[in-house]
Amino acid sequence: MAAQEDLCDAIVIGAGIQGCFTAYHLAKHGKKVLLLEQFFLPHSRGSSHGQSRIIRRAYPEDFYTQMMDECYQIWAQLEQEAGTQLHRQTGLLLLGMNKNPELKTIQATLSRHGVEHQCLSSEELKQRFPNIRLARGEVGLLDKSGGVLYADKALRVLQDAIRQLGGIVRDGEKVMAIKPGLPVLVETTSRSYQAKNLVITAGPWTNQLLRPLGIELPLQTLRINVCYWKENVPGSYGVSQAFPCFLGLDLSPAPHHIYGLPSREYPGLMKVCYHHGNNAEPEERDCPTASSDIQDIQILSHFVRDHLPDLQPEPAVVERCMYTDMDSSCPLLWARSCVN
Repeated sequence: MAAQEDLCDAIVIGAGIQGCFTAYHLAKHGKKVLLLEQFFLPHSRGSSHGQSRIIRRAYPEDFYTQMMDECYQIWAQLEQEAGTQLHRQTGLLLLGMNKNPELKTIQATLSRHGVEHQCLSSEELKQRFPNIRLARGEVGLLDKSGGVLYADKALRVLQDAIRQLGGIVRDGEKVMAIKPGLPVLVETTSRSYQAKNLVITAGPWTNQLLRPLGIELPLQTLRINVCYWKENVPGSYGVSQAFPCFLGLDLSPAPHHIYGLPSREYPGLMKVCYHHGNNAEPEERDCPTASSDIQDIQILSHFVRDHLPDLQPEPAVVERCMYTDMDSSCPLLWARSCVN
């Protein structure tokens, strides 16, 4: 039996955005919490690194749009507690053919929930965003509440808040074994810990932790190319020019969504990515590029050339992010560990 002073209420494995928020809320509720991370913080090995992610209310599903009301409130509360800006409202522009069923569904969802939005014809889009080139029949839907989350800053703020609330953050400690019981025992490369509860938020490493326990979740781990494209005129696609985040819905030649954020992370470079990846174990993230990776970047190059004429049509920087999905046929909540 563990000594009471050594027994945690909860151990959280994985210090990405989900793990950090889990530990933060547990600590806020007065729980003795330990957050474990296998890599030294900050790191770029998982799903939560980088400076920016998109936040939006524009979803086809009602429950996501409803859920986002609380999400915006939580982000605003965290900003207030930390005294630092973690979010910038830029708007999210959805692009698609005027008869695209997903675009129509999203518009109906926004209308049902009273989310401020605007439908833009191709002519209106051309006047408002002259550095977007549209194909015939393409239109826009602007979710005015959409914007950018400052991802790396949010992680630092949450980790600091966990410590201030009395929680413990241990980085550079890889979990080697989990032994179920009351309490549960977690062995790391440094020592052993015991807790009443265990939460696993390890993204692509989740099944590696669960397999020794005879458990395997229906997870897909994907390697995503994160591409940055050079502006012909620095800042032309930046926040200072009121350029929004965007999401392209099934635009030719892309069978999957393409998304972009105003230039910020690298001076003079805009992030434009393909919402699709290739199966890969997390340790394979930096393996030589597969032919499917090259095809994904070629799709992006065609999109940039055709729709964003003030960008160079070849990526200046290509990084990688691990993305973990549950099988869409699984009855559990479909969870994403890398926000667009």
